[in-house]
Amino acid sequence: MIKSLEEMDYKGIFKYFSEISKIPRGSGNEIEISEYLVSFAKTWGLVYTRDEANNVIIIKEATPGYEDEPSIMLQGHMDMVCEKRKDGTHDFLKDGIKLLVDGDYLHADGTTLGADNGIAVAYMLALLSDKDLKHPRIEAVITSDEEVGMNGAKALDLSSLKSQYMINLDSEEEGYLLASCAGGLTGTCTLPLNRVTEEGKAIKISLGGLKGGHSGMDIVSNRTNANKLLARLLYDLRERVPFDVIHMEGGYKDNVIPREAFAKLLISTEDYKQMTDSVGEIMQIYKKELEGSEPELDYSIEELGDGQYSPLHPISFEKLLFLLIQIPYGVQVMSSDIDGLVESSLNLGIFRLEEEEAVICNSVRSSKSSYKQYISSRLEYLVEFLGGEYLVRSQYPAWEFKKESKLRDHLQKHYKEMFGKEMKVEAIHAGLECGLIAEKKPGIDIVSIGPDMSRVHTIDERVSISSTIRVYQFLERIIQEKISE
Repeated sequence: MIKSLEEMDYKGIFKYFSEISKIPRGSGNEIEISEYLVSFAKTWGLVYTRDEANNVIIIKEATPGYEDEPSIMLQGHMDMVCEKRKDGTHDFLKDGIKLLVDGDYLHADGTTLGADNGIAVAYMLALLSDKDLKHPRIEAVITSDEEVGMNGAKALDLSSLKSQYMINLDSEEEGYLLASCAGGLTGTCTLPLNRVTEEGKAIKISLGGLKGGHSGMDIVSNRTNANKLLARLLYDLRERVPFDVIHMEGGYKDNVIPREAFAKLLISTEDYKQMTDSVGEIMQIYKKELEGSEPELDYSIEELGDGQYSPLHPISFEKLLFLLIQIPYGVQVMSSDIDGLVESSLNLGIFRLEEEEAVICNSVRSSKSSYKQYISSRLEYLVEFLGGEYLVRSQYPAWEFKKESKLRDHLQKHYKEMFGKEMKVEAIHAGLECGLIAEKKPGIDIVSIGPDMSRVHTIDERVSISSTIRVYQFLERIIQEKISE
């Protein structure tokens, strides 16, 4: 553990966060972290279950005087989004996260931090290991595969749990109490491709320097999508210089706004200067257009050599380009009920060319189930019109707002007493596991809280140390104060 972080630690929060940061825990690679959680439960003599999806539930029975109080569920996810610098050598399958402290902020060295949602796990472990905390029965639910469609939450068996209240710990702004979130799905378009054999000079055009971000939280911030910008670049180049496409790809997660994308093109040797000049001229137009929102936008052109290649057949390329240009991106509808809230959006998060098909993965979000299905149907209509196929996976429901919430009232009361100001109740466009859990336990009263984080799902992710401690102290208070009183 970093010495400076150890000096600032409170009740072991950052000790536990440092420990889990040493364990690779990207989505789908959660066996080791789930084993760590089981080992923790055994060490502290706590009842636990671990299912085939690697979800872990740890139970701490009520302390004396709280036996008749309603059980409370604490919930978060163990996996993290794995992003790194373009030139980074970090291996997310075997390397831990290197933590860095910068004043009040904790971040990582060239990778995502994993505070989303490692801070939640650290909170739960600190509470479960606190011998002095007075509390009702605590049911700590730590799910797997949240970042790739909430697969862990879908597989959860909650039939043995008793909780009437649940606090989700997957929020990213102190002082805000979340009471509703969007539902979502991943819509994957596949388009068959034909290739030809041609000779010429191969080049690689790379776009980068974009901000990227979380496709739910940051979609409203006018972030440019690298996949969409690359498609636009090829569309504009068509009018200036002839070329064929050998390969294209961008993005790693459907729920992350891609920061980088590249295309390998085949041109004639004599067109190389015209191509480099044209790309430069077009990119200057884009830079000027996006200077307010994407000031770090950059590009590069690399020669790959002369030879024989297998680019796309011109008809395949035209169909693909049409699909990439026409797929909608970003905010589709703003909420008419809550000022400033995105109601519906989508993000073209992953795009790659394979030998015989193009694969395009879109993250669709909406607080209105009907509009979520409408966006999905538009994607299906578009790709099938071009001769492709469409598949929906990782679908999850919205978490609907409850007009009456005893738990929400409880948190607002104690927040005002602790901090002298109102706790703001909000809804978010990002997806949380609350909707799935509410479906499994009808009637459960749910809220979501968390400390100040920024740039989650990017290499610039960071979390406030002081805010993390304050939110934990607030969590201690609301657990110890009896909701029935």
